[in-house]
Amino acid sequence: MAVEPETLSPVSYSNAGALQIINLLFHSLLSADLGTNEIMPYLAKDMPTVVRNDSTTLFTYEIREEAEWTNGSPVTAEDVAFTLKVAKAPLLNNESLKPQLEFIQDIRMDAANPRRFTFVCSGYAPEMELLTGDFFILPAYLYDPENLLQHIEVANLNGDLSELENDEKLKAFAAKFNSPDYGRNPKLLQGSGGYTLENWENGQYLTLTRKKDWWGNNTSNTQHLTAIPQRVSFQVIPDMTTAVLALKNRQLDVLEGIPAAEFEQLKQQDSFLKDYALHTPDAYEFTYAGINTRRPKFADKRTRQAIAHLLGIESVIKVSQQNYATPTVGPIPPSVTDFYNTSLRPYTFDPEKATELLKAAGWVKENGGWHKHINGKKEQLTIEVIYRAGSHSYENAASILQQNADQVGIPVQVLGVESSLLASKSRQHDFDLFFRSLGGNPFAFNFKPLLHSNYAKEGGLNYTGFGTPESDRILDRISSTVTSREEQARLLKRLQEIMYEEAAFISMYYTKERVAIHRRFANAKISGLKPNYDVSAFTLKED
Repeated sequence: MAVEPETLSPVSYSNAGALQIINLLFHSLLSADLGTNEIMPYLAKDMPTVVRNDSTTLFTYEIREEAEWTNGSPVTAEDVAFTLKVAKAPLLNNESLKPQLEFIQDIRMDAANPRRFTFVCSGYAPEMELLTGDFFILPAYLYDPENLLQHIEVANLNGDLSELENDEKLKAFAAKFNSPDYGRNPKLLQGSGGYTLENWENGQYLTLTRKKDWWGNNTSNTQHLTAIPQRVSFQVIPDMTTAVLALKNRQLDVLEGIPAAEFEQLKQQDSFLKDYALHTPDAYEFTYAGINTRRPKFADKRTRQAIAHLLGIESVIKVSQQNYATPTVGPIPPSVTDFYNTSLRPYTFDPEKATELLKAAGWVKENGGWHKHINGKKEQLTIEVIYRAGSHSYENAASILQQNADQVGIPVQVLGVESSLLASKSRQHDFDLFFRSLGGNPFAFNFKPLLHSNYAKEGGLNYTGFGTPESDRILDRISSTVTSREEQARLLKRLQEIMYEEAAFISMYYTKERVAIHRRFANAKISGLKPNYDVSAFTLKED
């Protein structure tokens, strides 16, 4: 792992590495089988039944009979209701999950079957079938043994929740749940998955151990429910050069995210290829540049467009990705042809266009730099770029921007920072421009938490401050009231146009993943979906 998880909380995790580990500890109702890239029932017995009414949609689930928690008690509808409360209540660290589930208005229990329940959802969108099942279910017995949330009804967790913020039991629960313990303590990180967290040595490794009598071993026709390796160890190696060296020395069985130049070298080494298989699935992860629109010098979209024309995306792809990437105009993979806006063209390096846009935005070039009077004060256009230290891809992107901007007279300072500091600066809006990556999937395109102005406040996921009244309306509609795939396509293409013009959240390229897996393993389930393989399914090949 290049980045150690900040937390393994199933509600507030913040990176793909954490998600990979949580997937081994907890289950959602539905998830993707990396072997087929199909959505399959996990905790759920089957896909939900769907009943559409005028203004609401009902999704009915039943949990598998075999499903149980680490202590042997059954997973029930009460656990699902508890999880919804945790996801929707105020005061809790649930900023990333809350917007994904705001369309779920209530949960109805089946009095005759404790495993059966119905979600009452506002409106309808094709993605709701997946979204109703795509969140980790928490064990109520373990997370809330004092029943502090029992008095709260899910139906009352919609709209204005300011009165609830004074609820003494909720405040007591929040004090516990928001503590680091709930994201690090092996005794609390006990889910319905096939593994438990055995050890977490800060900055070194995390080790998971297979449960002895896991319920998933007793189900039929569930090849996607696996827990085969007895132990899985995730080594934390922030420096990729060190990680590749460990791979070459046969100290790692799996390494993903291998830099393109090193990957090309590995392809030429026969002794390495004898022991390792190399894989390049088309990933659903894209790299983007985020510009802080809250800073007065970046408030004019023409200034941001000028910067977009200095990113040199084609050079970044060539230098840092060795062409293992595809340029994109937005957060939709070009491979998803129904939703990708082919009428737009990715930003290209164009210093003349950048100069023209800067002048149009009111900047004047003098004394070797660009100046403008902002709020009565003369300001110079400078850019500080931050990125995760140790990432050659981001470092190259920052260097190319620095060189390109120098050609038109914009000073650029580049700064590699630790991942925790990058996350903190992003949340607190303490940046000019950053490079980050986001993982997605081909099933759901609800970008509301990332792009809606409601989530642009400090601590929200809309770091750049992107948002127009029209884009907000589109995001609201996509998340709750889209009636057909055709309408969804039209709205997503228009959203890409607005994002392209606003140039605050500038999508640059989608990558091809680069993974090495030791040849002694079979059934790796290679996929473009993160984490690009399913370690829980690994089997040893027979000699």
